[in-house]
Amino acid sequence: MSVVKINAITVPKDKQERFEERFKGRAGAVESTPGFEWFELLRPVEGTDQYLVYTRWESEEAYRVWESGQDFARAHEGGGSELAPAASNSSHLWSYEVIESAAPDRP
Repeated sequence: MSVVKINAITVPKDKQERFEERFKGRAGAVESTPGFEWFELLRPVEGTDQYLVYTRWESEEAYRVWESGQDFARAHEGGGSELAPAASNSSHLWSYEVIESAAPDRP
């Protein structure tokens, strides 16, 4: 089954625009990584200042290979020193196994 990695990153209100810009400038190499399935950046709407960075992988091994490679380092440069750092030092990486999923029924 697939695995999901969610990075919960606290971003103060006054740095949110800058943080989002970092993701717009990301290398994009993750999309062609073997085993990569999905990416989403989730902006908080209310009740929190934590952004969620959601990635889905075909296996834990596929994620670990990417995490230990150069593409991971490039993706986390975040647009260079002009845009970094935007987030605080508060982040948490959560790991989940997908045990059930559904998609819309479409003919």
